[in-house]
Amino acid sequence: MPLLLVPPLLLSAAPPQTPPDAPVDANRYDAFWLWAGVRPQPALDRANRIYLLQGAVVGGEEARLVAQRPATPHVAHAQLWMVLRVETLAWTPQIHAQLLAALERWHRAGNRVAGVQIDFDARTHHLASYAAFLKTLREALPTRYKLGITGLLDWSANGDPEGLDRLAGVVDEVVLQIYQGRRVIPGYSVYLAKLGRLKIPFRIGLLQGGEWSAPSGLSRNPKFQGYVVFLINR
Repeated sequence: MPLLLVPPLLLSAAPPQTPPDAPVDANRYDAFWLWAGVRPQPALDRANRIYLLQGAVVGGEEARLVAQRPATPHVAHAQLWMVLRVETLAWTPQIHAQLLAALERWHRAGNRVAGVQIDFDARTHHLASYAAFLKTLREALPTRYKLGITGLLDWSANGDPEGLDRLAGVVDEVVLQIYQGRRVIPGYSVYLAKLGRLKIPFRIGLLQGGEWSAPSGLSRNPKFQGYVVFLINR
């Protein structure tokens, strides 16, 4: 079924041979992030997996979950990940309840819901405390759902080894983003050269239309699972 009824997403999969530093062409990938406000694109009709933004956990006197997708998606042809953009880890019991209720709605609608992805900019030297939060969340999720996270490129080079090890025992995958906002991080290849430190299955998050040149040996890394493309309005 075409994705015209749902908001925009990310693509992830290994494409055919791509010229070095070529702009990322969404049509060469099969996994995507679809964010609110992004128009659907033909590439989504071929997607194998879609990371779909559901809402944002925002701070204040008390943290709250703000839904950014009023309708329940109906996607038959692709695996769905529910994404939460997170500003604070001070979650209330109500936020956990809202997340579980949303997962159940997506599941009952016939979607192939793989799990939840937490999009939180955890600081490189605070990964152990982030892992503790994720462990609590993991325990609250029904066992049929996986837990994934986005990651900063700096984790692979400068992440606290103990914190990285704790993440490996909790999350099922991390998607390392080589971009910030709408620009590719200069010198991303320097960080990617340290990917051997990661013990978690990982994907590389690319920006549609942005630069990408795969580092030597990436495809041979046993933890590398493919790509996810952040779609933008063109």
